[in-house]
Amino acid sequence: MGRINLKRFTTPDETRKFPSGQAQLLKIGTDVVGLATFEKGWKWSKDVMPIAGTKSCEAAHNCYVLSGKMRVVMDDGEAVELSAGDFANIPPGHDAWVLGDETCRMVDFTGLEHYAQPGVAATQRPEAGRPEARRH
Repeated sequence: MGRINLKRFTTPDETRKFPSGQAQLLKIGTDVVGLATFEKGWKWSKDVMPIAGTKSCEAAHNCYVLSGKMRVVMDDGEAVELSAGDFANIPPGHDAWVLGDETCRMVDFTGLEHYAQPGVAATQRPEAGRPEARRH
């Protein structure tokens, strides 16, 4: 029988900082859940693209917005505005930025394990297994 594993974002397993934000990661078994904080003025293409080295964010996100607002624009032009209380599934191939003056905070259940890490290919993740998988 398995055991209960309790963790808190107040003591994350890893904190990954990037310009105008950070991701606090909890590692539970093979799963990684992250609490992402994006400050006023944060934009993926400005603050994370230089780290990731890709033309757009190639992480897939399943996230719940706790506070603030964010605009997400897919490479094909599809766009959505996220705000507190929204749960979103965002596929790879997008840019995003904070709207307004409030910090945007969200829990991401799938997309932060390798977020804002230079040169970490998705194929290096055990769950990827596809040679065409991209970096994020």
